Amino acid sequence: MKFRASLPLKPSHWQTSVPGPAPCPALQGDHHVDIAIVGGGFVGLWTALTIRELEPDCRVAIVEQHLCGSGASGRNGGFAMSWWPKIGTLRALCGDDEARFLGQQSEKAIFDLGEFCARHAIDAHFTQKGWLWTATSPAHVDTWNGTLAACEALGAQPFQRLSGAELRRRTGSPTHLAGVFEASNATVQPYALVQGMRRVALDAGVTIFENSPVGRIEPGEPVRLIAEGGTLAADRVVLATNAWSAAIPELARLFVPVNSSVVITRPLGDKLEQIGWTGGESITDSQLMVDYYRTTRDGRIAFGKGTGAMSFGSAIGGVFSEDAATAAQTRADLFATFPMLDQTCLDGAWSGPIDRTFDSVPVFGHLRDQPNICYGIGWSGNGVAPSRLGGYILASMALRREDDWSRSSLIGRKAKTFPPEPFRYVGGSMVRNAVRRKETAEMQGRRPRSLDRLLAGLAPAGLEDKS
Repeated sequence: MKFRASLPLKPSHWQTSVPGPAPCPALQGDHHVDIAIVGGGFVGLWTALTIRELEPDCRVAIVEQHLCGSGASGRNGGFAMSWWPKIGTLRALCGDDEARFLGQQSEKAIFDLGEFCARHAIDAHFTQKGWLWTATSPAHVDTWNGTLAACEALGAQPFQRLSGAELRRRTGSPTHLAGVFEASNATVQPYALVQGMRRVALDAGVTIFENSPVGRIEPGEPVRLIAEGGTLAADRVVLATNAWSAAIPELARLFVPVNSSVVITRPLGDKLEQIGWTGGESITDSQLMVDYYRTTRDGRIAFGKGTGAMSFGSAIGGVFSEDAATAAQTRADLFATFPMLDQTCLDGAWSGPIDRTFDSVPVFGHLRDQPNICYGIGWSGNGVAPSRLGGYILASMALRREDDWSRSSLIGRKAKTFPPEPFRYVGGSMVRNAVRRKETAEMQGRRPRSLDRLLAGLAPAGLEDKS
């Protein structure tokens, strides 16, 4: 089984603003461990830490093609969110009891993240000031009603309704018409978090091989991971490679890598206070090509957009690193949201890949006929906090434990699959363009064309369940 590596992506602001530690040694020679994890981002690190906590004598190694956090974990917006916005989908997949459990545990994971950072002295800029889910078009007002009703049916009330006036006061943006607030959510400096987790994992006895792209996986007992400089044999393997999992045909059917771009301002000084956005809340709107934005500890605005841009064959290349077209879309949305900002305020831009499933909920399982190779993919833009739950699930799968996590309905679920190439890229691009036209019309107060509404209905689900 060949595994396609990729060139390093352009560093994000998060990566360039944190001093990087010395790289761990590359994989050289022959090694053997109990469990090997491919991928050194949030999912891989949480899995390794959980395994060592559950079974301290288990020999665990992470193999990372570049440096830990050099993939999506070091390029995202740093939103630590729960799964309550996806509770309708979870109820359909898992039933009420498990959906309630996952909603509660995903919320708890945010608090646990703050405690983890405090306990291990990780300066990840953890800021728990809540999340605003807003409507910036009349077509999007109250699209959260179904989600709130689903939460109430489970006896949960994570959201508080806010008026447009209150939203505009708290955000300083004239674009917000209505919204809801979820108090548990937080923001982090994601690359600083990865580096802290990496340090904790090393201290816990996890072996990490960096700059060690796996070129081939040889199934068997043990599984053999073949890199240029050496081989790692393992009794069990966890694939925590997120968008890079598209290199494995069996997994490529389950998701599609799509672009998300971020622009960041220079420190704005008193400008944020003049705008009125001083509460530290993270914000998203209700577009499918979602705008998401937050402030930073040094007074910047990081503004991202899920643009949905794709690459042929799901290759992780330039469109997921530094893409001028999607950066331009993101800049335009920043200045439409905050028209009082000067065009010279920008300080950088980058892009990254999102491993989007059709329902925007991750999929866990074992490779066909390979019970000792498991995977967890499809974080769909919400992996910072839910990856903690992914670590529990994958650790239990790899250790072959019998518990609530190994019995999760997210394991082996029948997820809707994407078509093969060229239909994936051609059809996906047609749907993406229809979504862009539909949402542009809605933001301008126009009725979208019938054909655009029809094609947009074929798009994968978004970050939240909307009614």
